[in-house]
Amino acid sequence: MIEQVNIGPLHFEDYQELLDAMKASYQGWQGGYWSPSAIENLINRFPEGQIVIKAGGVVVGCALSIIVDYKKFTDEHTYKQITGNYTFRTHNPKGDVLYGIEIFIHPDFRGLRLGRRLYDARKDLCENLNLRAIIFGGRLPNYHEYAGELTPKQYIQKVKNKEIYDPVLSFQLSNDFHVKKVLANYMPEDEQSKEFATLLQWFNVYYVSDLKNLFNVKTYVRIGLIQWQMRLYKDLDEMFSQLEYFVDSVSAYKCDFAVFPELFNGPLLAGFNHMSEAEAMRELAKYTPAMKDRFRELAIRYNVNIVTGSVPSLEGDTLKNIGYLCHRNGTVDRYEKIHITPDETKHWGIQGGDSLKVFETDAGRIGILVCYDVEFPELARLLADDGMQILFVPFLTDTQNAYMRVRLCAQARAIENECFVAITGSVGNLPQVENMDIQYSQSAVFTPSDFAFPSNCIKSEATANTEMILIAEVDLSLLHELHSYGSVRNLKDRRTDFYELKLKNKIQQDQ
Repeated sequence: MIEQVNIGPLHFEDYQELLDAMKASYQGWQGGYWSPSAIENLINRFPEGQIVIKAGGVVVGCALSIIVDYKKFTDEHTYKQITGNYTFRTHNPKGDVLYGIEIFIHPDFRGLRLGRRLYDARKDLCENLNLRAIIFGGRLPNYHEYAGELTPKQYIQKVKNKEIYDPVLSFQLSNDFHVKKVLANYMPEDEQSKEFATLLQWFNVYYVSDLKNLFNVKTYVRIGLIQWQMRLYKDLDEMFSQLEYFVDSVSAYKCDFAVFPELFNGPLLAGFNHMSEAEAMRELAKYTPAMKDRFRELAIRYNVNIVTGSVPSLEGDTLKNIGYLCHRNGTVDRYEKIHITPDETKHWGIQGGDSLKVFETDAGRIGILVCYDVEFPELARLLADDGMQILFVPFLTDTQNAYMRVRLCAQARAIENECFVAITGSVGNLPQVENMDIQYSQSAVFTPSDFAFPSNCIKSEATANTEMILIAEVDLSLLHELHSYGSVRNLKDRRTDFYELKLKNKIQQDQ
């Protein structure tokens, strides 16, 4: 019975126990073992990189590593080259990769997940030192049994498919390492592997290439969703008085984003009620340039990024449904509604846009899809492929049925794209505006579905059909962990060898 298991640094006094465990682990090994001078050299050069696990106070496993400047070696190297002919002079504290040179567990202690602890300790070290990745050459100890019938590539694929069990590779794959390539002549004395090795890699998702930028990385993001009451306003100034009240309130709670609904400026249509619906919408579009400037000023003055929902906009004779992302530094980005509903086409003559992009902000990488667009999963997936962390969906729905289409699709987008999704719409009635008589909304923030998130995938939600501000805070670091360690990994597990998704005409520039 094991009384206690401890993991910690390797000390030179542990050498004899280390050697005994190493010999027991490499049964049938034709090569040599680490000498006392080699272990002492490793400890002196990189003490925190040499980790042992003890059971009952005795060494039963270890993980040895160095730091290398990987671009000097690339993916074409041998074990002898990467270790500097076993001198470890290749260790470079200013390098970018933690290179694993040894890991083993005494056979009497296998099946206790001790190897997993060693790999986890390496990953923690990689993250703490802000290194880009863990890389190492992995043995294929069972390959000699299949070398006459399978190439190394075929052997690795069968191990991946669990048609063959390899005590080393099978374990490495289960610990989130992926095979970059096959190395030939990696370790000439390794007869069991026929001198082949797998070059394995684990990415550090927290790696920051420029440490100066660490101070600008924002983990927690606070979102303010404005559930807007449709009420009549005599002019643009009166409407912006109400808008500024909401921006001021959201800013007072130190939100990073203030988000307005789709076509929130609909009440101004009342002034054009004597016109046809299509003509009235074109008149409303004439307010858009002035609104853009006012939103930009509010973003700067109140120090909050504003997603302006959407408004009608004229481009020549073409009427579109567009919105602006007004950054608090004064920059303005533009986005378009791509899919137009039958009513928008029939009553207003709105046409769909053709630009899609992820926006870099000081509070994460965001995407914006207007209402109906969220019901088309391809758009959100394209944004997720480009690194989107938060998806904002300003919408306008009249009935609860219409709202539920938006809501349920938004929840699906959060799960399948491993991102946060925030939706907001308008409430209330506009009896003097044709085709915008009633509105239904319940603003909400949705999450992926895994242990780090709410069990119902709802971070927060507003009271239905009530004018209010919904404030929610999301932790972007949870997304990084989900991408690599989630119970399921929707982004990584796609069969890109079988199908793919891409823009037919890659138009993603600002317009």
